[in-house]
Amino acid sequence: MAKLAFLGLGVMGYPMAGHLQAAGHDVRVYNRTAAKAEKWAAEHGGSHAPTPREAAEGADFVMACVGNDDDLRGVCLGPDGAFAGMKDGATFVDHTTVSAKVTSELYSAAKAAGLNFVDAPISGGQAGAENAQLSIMCGGDQASYDAAEPVMNTYAKLCRRIGESGAGQMTKMCNQIAIAGLVQGLSEALHFAEKAGLDGRAVVEVISQGAAGSWQMANRYETMIDDKFEHGFAVDWMRKDLGICLSTADETGASLPVTALVDQFYKDVQNMGGGRWDTSSLFKRLRALG
Repeated sequence: MAKLAFLGLGVMGYPMAGHLQAAGHDVRVYNRTAAKAEKWAAEHGGSHAPTPREAAEGADFVMACVGNDDDLRGVCLGPDGAFAGMKDGATFVDHTTVSAKVTSELYSAAKAAGLNFVDAPISGGQAGAENAQLSIMCGGDQASYDAAEPVMNTYAKLCRRIGESGAGQMTKMCNQIAIAGLVQGLSEALHFAEKAGLDGRAVVEVISQGAAGSWQMANRYETMIDDKFEHGFAVDWMRKDLGICLSTADETGASLPVTALVDQFYKDVQNMGGGRWDTSSLFKRLRALG
């Protein structure tokens, strides 16, 4: 078993770190709000540290799942950052969804410090983290990935190296682009059924068995119909991710008209006070339009 550090105990990181400790690893955690790190250690039996550097000292692998580019830089760099505490040859695994730009920056900084760096954003939501059923898309050197894969498999249903550094983040962008269009399409279908006086549940029972079926349909249609939007990834975080997608599309020359449109629909949801609602709340926006 390995000596590990886990930085960031949000709705994803908290159970992920728990799975690692339960698997027999020696896990030390860090969280910006220290009380949550103390609670995690009391619940799972691991330890906690007051800074990323102290959490990372002596660790074979340091896993991170924080909020955004600046949060990730904050836990990696500087005198109290994880890179300053990691031993030579240790591996940093970033599960945060961030820009390819910051991934490139931190990969280079890690290499200069004698460390390995794997970008490994995740998909599967809070339920996937709690049930160890995450999909992990990775970028980085093959040897670094090979070393980290058995650790990541503790909470993964699928873990795959897509390519060199940054490829994991680019793949996560593809994931968010696909989800945005799917959720809007499902929302419009349910809205249309409602306006036409149809039983939405009966409609989905039929259409889900054909080409219209999707994970979103199978797992979200009932809560959408019931006007419940506390079951997944928050709109605020989705807009952060879609902003990364759209910015990167400008750099690469990709055309993302549907993504840009749905991003504006999510802005409408935020203006309705729904920043913490889950992404299926696009349906609530349509209901509000009448």
